[in-house]
Amino acid sequence: MPLAKDACLRACRLALLLTTAVFGTALAADGVPGPETFFHNERMTGAEISPDGQTVALTLAGHDSGRIRLMALDLKTMKFTLLAGYDDVDIRSFHWINDHRVVFDLIDLHAPVEDRNKYAWGLYAVNTDGSLLRQLVDRQWSPWIERGGERPLLPWYTYFLRPVGDATTEDIWVYKIEEFDRTHVDYLQLEKVDTLRGRAIDVDTPPHTTGWVFDAKGELRVATVANDNHLKVMARDVDAGTWSVLGDFDRFFDDKAFAPGYIDENGTLYVSAYNGNDKAAVWTYDLAHRKMADKPFLVSQRYDLAPRYLVENGKLAGLRYDVDAEVTQWIAPDLEALQGKIDKLLPSTVNRLSVASRGDGRFVVIHAFSDHMPGLYFLYDVQVNRLVTLGNARPDIDPKKAADMEQVHYAARDGLDIPAYLSVPRGAERKNLPLVVLVHGGPFVRGRVWGWDPEVQFLAARGYAVLEPEFRGSTGYGQALFKAGWKQWGLAMQDDVADGVKWAVAQGLVDPKRVCIAGASYGGYAVLMGLIRNPELYRCGIDWVGVTDIDLLFTSRWSDADDTWKKYGMTKLIGDPVADADKFKATSPSLNTDKIRAPVLLAYGGKDSRVPLEHGERFHDALMKQPGATSEWIVYKDEGHGWRDDATNVDFWNRVAKFLEANIGAR
Repeated sequence: MPLAKDACLRACRLALLLTTAVFGTALAADGVPGPETFFHNERMTGAEISPDGQTVALTLAGHDSGRIRLMALDLKTMKFTLLAGYDDVDIRSFHWINDHRVVFDLIDLHAPVEDRNKYAWGLYAVNTDGSLLRQLVDRQWSPWIERGGERPLLPWYTYFLRPVGDATTEDIWVYKIEEFDRTHVDYLQLEKVDTLRGRAIDVDTPPHTTGWVFDAKGELRVATVANDNHLKVMARDVDAGTWSVLGDFDRFFDDKAFAPGYIDENGTLYVSAYNGNDKAAVWTYDLAHRKMADKPFLVSQRYDLAPRYLVENGKLAGLRYDVDAEVTQWIAPDLEALQGKIDKLLPSTVNRLSVASRGDGRFVVIHAFSDHMPGLYFLYDVQVNRLVTLGNARPDIDPKKAADMEQVHYAARDGLDIPAYLSVPRGAERKNLPLVVLVHGGPFVRGRVWGWDPEVQFLAARGYAVLEPEFRGSTGYGQALFKAGWKQWGLAMQDDVADGVKWAVAQGLVDPKRVCIAGASYGGYAVLMGLIRNPELYRCGIDWVGVTDIDLLFTSRWSDADDTWKKYGMTKLIGDPVADADKFKATSPSLNTDKIRAPVLLAYGGKDSRVPLEHGERFHDALMKQPGATSEWIVYKDEGHGWRDDATNVDFWNRVAKFLEANIGAR
């Protein structure tokens, strides 16, 4: 299977009748849905079928409190059972342990982002008939829901990892953080936990282990170890219980490194690696002979591949990965045929299948989503070829009014190919549109995978085209694009964003007099540097939680960046505070406010530990000293690095809508 499926974006659109909205759509004065419609918490967050295919676990909001609850649907009786649901907290995630038991943890989705984990997630296990509910892990400063047997609870800094083996026991793997502070996590202790009695057994692993790979029998075989500037991949001799090193790499961005992901029933290790190529591919690795295969197992000509491995009956059944959109490539012929059959039934969506890892395979759960559709969940009966709707993530979104998202490419001024995602308002003529350039954060991450996004759709509903560049430094598109962004904050990275605007103008798509740049975190930094470097392009800027002084990334005592990342990662990707001091001054917005001419909307979180409030205050104070400066300044005192509270989102995005209307007037 040498070639990955590079998905073409769906040209045909969803033609399903949606379930009736439980929550009404809030409309602005002009009849356009308000931010309440786009930014509230999802009403259904997950559905997975049990290993034996007899039960579906679902997480969905209750009609009364709106809190996310955990339910079980018995596929023999088609009856629901409430497994867990609380008035003051939500189910964060759940995982099947075996055919009849699940584990779950908690979060407060109604709280601002910095307060959501105040009491920690905890960990609980329950049978699908609602019996034997056990709390396994403490929630800091929060009362127990159910005692975990006679033993004390595991400490709050213990987290679920995965079920043990082939999901036929009551046990799970967890890891406990033995050393941590505000910026540092280390010494992760692997433990096997009995979910009925709460008993935990420590498992010996090398110091500074950060990841584990188990074989089909549940035996720990491979670990990744990260310490200082080293990243090691180590293998365990099961019989002797000893560890040996497979590879020792530069911890931060070594193109010779490989990431272990899965071990099949024959003991073959599957890894993601560049292995001398521009794109990361999936390779098999012979543990016995310590050798990578001569040819990749799965490769894409345009994208890096870091898949999720899908297992059925103890064997590798398929791989799920991102190209332009999400793709599932099945190895098992019956599942490949099933995927094709469902894709014909639902041709307008990405259709993620949850199949029983064993059993008769009669029922399949489908999570369907697209650029128009946030998420629908279906139960598919293979025998009678029938779809039944289980729920809708956002029932108040009308997919028929959503904007199309397409991937485009343009050439940067030095010839480098820049991918980007372009969304055009539904029904708009592709000519002289107002444009919002939405710059992703990170910045050394992938910005977008095709699908529905609340920010994009909120802007498009108001008549704005949205361009999202995958500028140099972005990951997922190969080493050449990624490495071209090293030490290019405010320089070539910024030029790539400007070149995207010029490309859109040259296409006749965009009115050059109605362009605004917007973004959060690094994206907020790019907003301010765009106004500084390219005042002729942008009529306004919207920065939320954006970096404003590069030196502060290294020196702020409120930052959550750890010393190792600052010493090795940031110096490689961003620059050295001493050697690059002059460049930092030239590319720090707070030190160049005299060059800003356009109005700017600034919003920051009072509890932000990633980009502390000091960034925003320093820039705003400097800007207000400039003659004629125009700024709207807002601090959300209980928010952190981004908005999670519904009231915050409503306030902020209403401000955005008014700001854009005043400056680039969509209608």
